[in-house]
Amino acid sequence: MSSQSKDIAMTDQTTTAAPSDQPPAQEQIKPLESDLRTHLELLSKAVELSEPRFTYRVLRCLTATKKRFQSNDGKSENALRSIIENGLASSSKIKCLLLPLLQSNQDSSASTAMQIDPLAPVLNSKIATAQATAKALKESPPLPDPSSQPEHETYLALLVLIWLIARGTSNQAAFELSRRLVIDFLPHHNRRSLDPLAAKIWFHHSRLAELLEQSGSCPGLWAGLRSSLMSAYRTARLRRDEDSEATLLNLIIRNLLGHELWEQADRLVSKTEFPDFGKTEASVGAGGMVPTGQVARWLYYLGRIRTIQLNYTEAHTHLQQAIRRAPPPQIAPGFWQSTHKLFVVVELLMGDIPDRALFRGPVLKKCLQPYFEIVQAVRVGDITKFELALHAHSSRFLADSTYTLILRLRHNVIKTALRTISLAYSRIKLRDVSLKLKLDSEEDAEYVVAKAIRDGVIEARLDRIGGWMVSKEVNDIYSTSEPQEAFHQRISFCLKLHNESVKAMRFPLNAHRKELASAEAARERERELASEILTGDSPDGDDDADLGDAF
Repeated sequence: MSSQSKDIAMTDQTTTAAPSDQPPAQEQIKPLESDLRTHLELLSKAVELSEPRFTYRVLRCLTATKKRFQSNDGKSENALRSIIENGLASSSKIKCLLLPLLQSNQDSSASTAMQIDPLAPVLNSKIATAQATAKALKESPPLPDPSSQPEHETYLALLVLIWLIARGTSNQAAFELSRRLVIDFLPHHNRRSLDPLAAKIWFHHSRLAELLEQSGSCPGLWAGLRSSLMSAYRTARLRRDEDSEATLLNLIIRNLLGHELWEQADRLVSKTEFPDFGKTEASVGAGGMVPTGQVARWLYYLGRIRTIQLNYTEAHTHLQQAIRRAPPPQIAPGFWQSTHKLFVVVELLMGDIPDRALFRGPVLKKCLQPYFEIVQAVRVGDITKFELALHAHSSRFLADSTYTLILRLRHNVIKTALRTISLAYSRIKLRDVSLKLKLDSEEDAEYVVAKAIRDGVIEARLDRIGGWMVSKEVNDIYSTSEPQEAFHQRISFCLKLHNESVKAMRFPLNAHRKELASAEAARERERELASEILTGDSPDGDDDADLGDAF
């Protein structure tokens, strides 16, 4: 039996058993349409009051809207078509561009519904549909008058882009739509209320080019987009468009890193400044209008660049901040996983062992399993176990772009094994060291031990005449300045977090005027009281006189 027949049979059984439980189609369409009406109303309010927070409130709902589009059942398509037809003026060029992309499924859905449920009472269905429609329209805000506001047109075009990407089979059509928007529409509207929406259009335009190039249908498309991104970035910089500036800068760096142009990416980072009021990397995102997601991406890309440059301390700091600023794992699981994969490798390269609880998270447990095996091998200093894990999961590491970084960990495994040997033996033959470390010869063991002693990995000395490694007595760590440095690092982090929190606070508009009014009223009362005391008209004057007589 085909899947359609199974669906029909299941629907017949459900309808026969409880016909009132099946919601009408119109009732399922209207909640999405009602939300889109609310979004258009918020955009109009943002333009009218020149308050961008209403636009950001709409953009925060894009994740939930995208999940509705992924159902691919025709309801989201009908809701989009209804909003575009009723919300935009007939003279809008964007309206003429969007409607052909939405292929209506209303006729096929209606015929399928008749085949599925031929015994349902037609009258009851019409009454239920009418009641659901009336209720939804009553609860939803009124649709703005058909207009050609650039904010409405851009937002609806963005929704169509997301809908096409969610379908997964219309990336070429979505790319052509985004290309028309960034070339023919956005350059002609220099409006600050349009900046957050324009940044989203550019993001999806670059993402579509990346998907088309990776699929092999359009080779070189993503690389050829780099010049357009640079031109748009310069324009955003001149216009003080912080949203587009941050988004485009991240897109350019992603483009360079995707083509392994590490030196160009490093030069771009050194010559540019992330758009924010905090002018240092340590205070990125503290007080600007840049979305937190773009700040997290910027820090992640900085961490990748610093890792390639062997600057593991800065890379660890940037990745740690990116994890703190990233959205919750339920909203952005892909970014969460990619950041933690690189974070684990950087911690290992620094000589630290990640916390075991990190590998138990529901979002990270499966994707970090290969890295957990690497961590176990590095922790115990087992070179054989490390090579087996590297060989077993090499394809995963290549896909994550961490294979070359993990190859560097072989030296860390050797250092860990040497540290264990130096603590266990006060004196050991270099021949035995080469056997334990799986080295080729005693001479290789001598070179490895000498380098470990020079780097401060172990406290020992070499006896080349006798072929011994002699361990020194381990000093007490509390007699050094290391605990003081650790406390200083923690206190500095707390102070930095406090300063960034203060910079990120929002204060009500014109709140100081109320304080000025109350202060002015208090001063007026003081002047009246002083004048009454001078003229002797105070109602408490007799009481004061009696009090003086009493003393």
